[in-house]
Amino acid sequence: MTLPKRIFDVLVAFGLGILLMPLILAVAAAILIRDGGPVLYRSERMKTASQGFQLWKFRTMKPAADDRGVSGGDKADRVTETGRVLRRYRLDELPQLWNILRGDISFVGPRPPLRRYVEKFPDLYARVLHSRPGITGMATLAFHRREEELLAPCRTADETEAVYCRRCVPRKARLDLIYAGKRTLCSDVKLMFATVFRRISLH
Repeated sequence: MTLPKRIFDVLVAFGLGILLMPLILAVAAAILIRDGGPVLYRSERMKTASQGFQLWKFRTMKPAADDRGVSGGDKADRVTETGRVLRRYRLDELPQLWNILRGDISFVGPRPPLRRYVEKFPDLYARVLHSRPGITGMATLAFHRREEELLAPCRTADETEAVYCRRCVPRKARLDLIYAGKRTLCSDVKLMFATVFRRISLH
């Protein structure tokens, strides 16, 4: 990550953290009142091909001891009513401002993968994670809805895993690598605005 990009991330994350603090507290209170604790959910993700970190989100699902892999149709019945609203507007990702301040992720970059996928596709992710992972990116904007459509019909964890590995991982990686080859701070800002206005324009 370049120094200007890191400075930009820190300044924007700090400013948004202050500006959105009432919203963050309101979301936390809504989860606690409607669904109980825990309010936050953490998951190990990878910021390089060998280095993991704890990614923070607002909890949107009922806890399960045997949880593994990405979310598909097999986990749909675990998503809470509050969680559906948070996911719809990506409010569940607000705690990731803390991950940005820590330097775990950036605003724009490939979505940080679970360790299981990095270990399954080491050569691919060695290239993808040459860029700092981010909250949004080209693959997130261009493929997120398609990924949801592909995974929604899956009824078991094994089916979700197979579809994700076969049909999602290669396509997202291709988009991430294309963007990495031409990214600038200006293009990152455009993607951030595109992410916000895409969500607003849909509702």
